[in-house]
Amino acid sequence: MLLVPGWDDQNPAFYCELALQFTGRGWVCHTLDLPDPASSQMKAQATREHNLRDLLAGCDALAGDPGVDPNAIAIVGVSYGGYLAAFASAMRPVRWLALRSPAIYRDEGWTTPKEQLDKEDLAAYRQRALRPHENRVLAACEAFEGDALVIESECDDTVPQPTVRTYVAAFERARSLTHRVLPGADHELSRGEWRHAWQLLLVSWLTQKAQERPQPPN
Repeated sequence: MLLVPGWDDQNPAFYCELALQFTGRGWVCHTLDLPDPASSQMKAQATREHNLRDLLAGCDALAGDPGVDPNAIAIVGVSYGGYLAAFASAMRPVRWLALRSPAIYRDEGWTTPKEQLDKEDLAAYRQRALRPHENRVLAACEAFEGDALVIESECDDTVPQPTVRTYVAAFERARSLTHRVLPGADHELSRGEWRHAWQLLLVSWLTQKAQERPQPPN
């Protein structure tokens, strides 16, 4: 499993706990931080192109781990991490894709540093009901044929309902699609009970889907 938190996520302890939960269930877990926490200059200059390249490298490193079945890869992406994870699902073998409050951006400005994108324009764009032919990340979701989970925060001002429902509608070819809403939750899941609810949903869903996967003959 590759865990991809949101941009500049301020809750690393939660992802450590989540990784430990899955490690205890037999998963190999890697976590990718965006942007690189070791460099403030990198943060100012980082573009979606740079970050997607980093994520793909993370996928390759995970698949190359001796303890990993390369045909049983899960990516769990949050917000900006979910946006990039959806792209990765069209570029690497991904069986399970879990997105929490996945963000969306215009296709234009792909090589513009993320910190320089127009936030007001972005907020307006995220209120639109978009189709896969109107945005490349939605086209990637449309092409995905694995199992997909989309989790929405009911009171999310950063990634509003229209954006999440746009993602949900795009998964037309998925083997299965599960959409859940966290009642009362904000984008950051600032309360412990909201983080706990998300964790329970994710663990339950991935455990069930992994059990449903046909086992290779001995």
